[in-house]
Amino acid sequence: MADPMRIRAQAAGDKATVRVLMAHEMESGQRKDAAGKTIPAWYINEVSAALNGKVVLTAEWGPSVSKNPFLQFVIKGAKAGDKVQVSWTDNKGDKRSDEATVS
Repeated sequence: MADPMRIRAQAAGDKATVRVLMAHEMESGQRKDAAGKTIPAWYINEVSAALNGKVVLTAEWGPSVSKNPFLQFVIKGAKAGDKVQVSWTDNKGDKRSDEATVS
């Protein structure tokens, strides 16, 4: 399983800003190794976020996203104590899901 995501969710009024740092190699399938062989594509292709179990964001990514991607978004109606869960799936079927509490 991949390394945990670093998630920060901070409330300000009726909104919460969520910042997520995902640990993933994100290979595009276009680079070559030292022997000249193509490194196979390996990237996150689906990301979702939920607030207290209700999906608030879904995204489809491709191979052009950088290594260890950073994602930031704002959720309306969030307050301190709410739970934010972020999940991703990559093109090899690996999955990761982590949760943070809005502060």
